[in-house]
Amino acid sequence: MPEDATEPDPPPLRPEPESARPEPDPPRLWPELGAPRVRPESSSPQVRPGAVTDTFAAGLLRRMVETPSPSYHEAALARSLVDAMGQLGFDAYVDPVGNVVGEIGRGDGPVVLLIGHLDTVPGGPAVRAEDGRLYGRGAVDAKGPLAAMVCAAASADVGGRIVVVGAVEEEIASRGSREIRRRLPRPDAVVVGEPSGWSTITLGYKGKLDLRYRVSVPATHPSNPVAKASELAVRCWTTLLDLLGPDSGNGSFDRPGATLLSLRADQVQAEAELSVRTPPGYDVDGLLRELAQRTPDGELTVVNRVAACRADHRNPVVRALSAGIRAQRARPALKVKTGTSDMNVLAEQWDVPMATYGPGDSSLDHSDDEHIVLADYLRGIAVLRHALRELDAPGSAPPPPPAAQVNGFRLAPSGA
Repeated sequence: MPEDATEPDPPPLRPEPESARPEPDPPRLWPELGAPRVRPESSSPQVRPGAVTDTFAAGLLRRMVETPSPSYHEAALARSLVDAMGQLGFDAYVDPVGNVVGEIGRGDGPVVLLIGHLDTVPGGPAVRAEDGRLYGRGAVDAKGPLAAMVCAAASADVGGRIVVVGAVEEEIASRGSREIRRRLPRPDAVVVGEPSGWSTITLGYKGKLDLRYRVSVPATHPSNPVAKASELAVRCWTTLLDLLGPDSGNGSFDRPGATLLSLRADQVQAEAELSVRTPPGYDVDGLLRELAQRTPDGELTVVNRVAACRADHRNPVVRALSAGIRAQRARPALKVKTGTSDMNVLAEQWDVPMATYGPGDSSLDHSDDEHIVLADYLRGIAVLRHALRELDAPGSAPPPPPAAQVNGFRLAPSGA
């Protein structure tokens, strides 16, 4: 997601009431799943894990970027990625909703889930390699992070199991990650693949509330003092802004911010689509009650809703990724984003160590200049590989400093 900002110390999540907490997770077991699997036959020879060279990694990413995969049209990329993962030794398949799921390793160690997404927004620059950069839609958001996960998992040589997922429809409503959350048992650790920058770790995302307001009124003369449908839709928008308060905006992690996505209106009928980004602990139910009470003439519908999330910077995933970044002779940065990702969906029900990481500059997400620096992509693979080995041997990564002390970390500048 293109929206992001940095905050040195976003507010902690308030605990949910007992009645709002999700049901307990299923046991931490990964049995053979009974759902139908689609495994395309590979016509290519298997690649030895040690042979995941820089050339192979760059070629994999280019093939992925060259395969268009806008939301709802990820099937061709899914088939290609299953084939590539099969060559690398994964047990890979396409699940019933179109996600690619690949597992590698059969040991008794921890189960680590690496999850990125297959889909992109439409458009983008022509695919080309130029001056050490790969241009094309998805190079940053988020085929670069997903390809890095595949290559790192194939070459990590750990004692546990690594599950790599390429999810569908992240750009729409995270259908793929919701299916993964529903169908797969809880892993021991999760890394979500989104562009954070190769030396930066994303700790959290704001929540999202998507609303639709519809209203119809009888036709009347424009000079009639009764409210027209167009006026009522605009009133809904201004009421929402009033409820959010004068300090609201999309530039901060700890305050809500609203966007008027679309407005189609005339005097008789109107429809507005609204989106609210919410900080951790925000009273979404209270906002909905107040907005509905103040806009009684129309129908207010919740289209999509997901809570904000923020990982503890001391958790094992953050520690492992930090160790991987240090191994590349860089100082890790930590940031939070004002957008939303699959991390929000998984964190709602999986209380496990989690963070978001991936090479690429998120300011280029969805842009006509979207590109990834290939050297940064390769560094991202090395960081993930190191992190997977750290997670396979818990306790080996040095703990990060406490929140009030940032020695050993650099705080990412605002807007990074």
